[in-house]
Formats: sequence, structure tokens, C-alpha cells
Amino acid sequence: MAFIKECGNMIISVEKVSEKMTYTQIKWLILLLPTFSIGLWEYFRHTFLLPYLSMEVGNLLSPVIVFAITIVFLLKLFDKLEQIQQELNEEKAELSALQERTKISKELHDGIAQSLFFLSVKLNKLGKQADLDNNVHFIKMKKTLHHIHQDVRQAINNLRFPPVETNFNWTNTLLSHIKEMESEHTLNVDLNWHVNESLLSTKDKIELFACIKEALMNVVKHASTKQVWIDAQELEDGWFCLIKNKTNTTDLVTNPNGYGLQIVEDRVQAMNSRLDITIENGELRILITKEN
Repeated sequence: MAFIKECGNMIISVEKVSEKMTYTQIKWLILLLPTFSIGLWEYFRHTFLLPYLSMEVGNLLSPVIVFAITIVFLLKLFDKLEQIQQELNEEKAELSALQERTKISKELHDGIAQSLFFLSVKLNKLGKQADLDNNVHFIKMKKTLHHIHQDVRQAINNLRFPPVETNFNWTNTLLSHIKEMESEHTLNVDLNWHVNESLLSTKDKIELFACIKEALMNVVKHASTKQVWIDAQELEDGWFCLIKNKTNTTDLVTNPNGYGLQIVEDRVQAMNSRLDITIENGELRILITKEN
């Protein structure tokens, strides 16, 4: 009984110690544990159990007991070792991703951002030379270029740091963007939103907002009309968001290389959701469904 009690105390001690041990220390403990188990068994056997166990029975029990004790300890240590290894791999992956993000941000800064800046300078120069400062279309063009430049600069800043999930007001952000799109691109967006923000994780909000932005931009670029309907409803085990608009082309659906819809598909997958893109009765329908 004393031996079993001591083993139980050792298991608890190993669990507590392993929580604070490093990767190298755990490996050494795994190597030394079998030897320590044999020594502990032989000590209790010869000190306390010799009058009760014959030499033959003791020799028979030795490998069984030592194996059982070793397995109990080693399973705990192996689990901890795998956990540490997984954490190390995740840290390496995050570092690699951060390095790649930094590289992309530099390329954006040295390429697209600089080009947009020079384009803005040339556009301002053209406006003064052709006296277009009061032209409505020219003003919208300048405003659009300014927003694009801001988006690129914001993307550069975001890429320089690890992505941090922070809460933001989903409704205000969505309404503000829709209002901006309606003003700049003469869109008419019919919004019917009935999904409580509490059902959306921070990641869902970020990815879904990006999907809606991309869908609206596709309407601006490709649709023959500027009417858009956004309908979002709660389900028993999740929610759905339907974005539709009138269209007379199937290019967006039949072209597998469409970059805009590929972005939407990637973001929907990141949410662990389902994406269905169809054309029904002259309407392009983008349906995003999330089941919990």
C-alpha cells in the first residue's frame, strides 16, 4: 500500500512539475524515468515486500509493475512534450507569416503605393491644366483614387503587425460602407439585416464584411444595373447572408479565375462557412451560410 501511495504522489508531482518544465528537461526526464522506476521498485521490494513475496514472484512482477508505472508517467510527459512541440511549431508559423507579411507590405509600399501617389500628383496637375476642379466626374475620380490610396496604406500598416482580433461595431461599419458606396458609385443597396452581432465572432465580422465589400465592388465593375439586395437572417443553428443583383452576364460564375470571387471563397472558407454562387431569373446570387 505504501508503494502504491508513493506512486500516486509521484504521478501528481510529475504532472505539476511537467507544467513548468522546458522541452529539454522533459526529454531528460523521459530518458531517466525507467531507471528511476526500477530503482524505486527494487527499494520497496527489498525493504518492505521481501517477507511477503518470494524471489520468483518478485522477479515476475518487476517488469509488469515497472512497465505500468513507466507508462503512466511517460504518457503524461509525452502529452506535455507534444503540447510544447505544437506551441513551438505555431510560434515558428506565426513568425514565418509575419516575415512574409512584412515582405508584402514593403512590396506594396515600393510598388502600388508609390504608383498611386504619382498618379494622384498627375491627376491634380491635369485638373489644373484642364480646369476640371469643378467637374463632378473629375471630383469623384479624385475621391476614388484617394480612397484606394488610403486602403493600400491601411493594408500596408496592417501587414506590418500580427493580425489582432479586436471587437468593432459591425452595424455602424457596415452601414457606413454601404452609404459610402451608394454616394460614390450611385448604388442603391436594399439592406435587410436581422442577424444579431452576438452570433458573429470577431473573425466572422472581419471576413463577412470583406465579402460584402467585394460583392458590392463586383456590382460596380460588372453589373448592368446598380440595384443590390442584402438579406441576412438567423437560422436555428447559425445564420445566412444573401447578396444579389440583376445581371446579364455569367462571366462571374463561369470564370474560375475570377480573382474577386476567389477572394470571397477564401474568406468564406476561413469562416468555416459555405458559399453558393448562382444565377437565377437574371439575378446573381451570392449566398453565405454559417452553421454552428
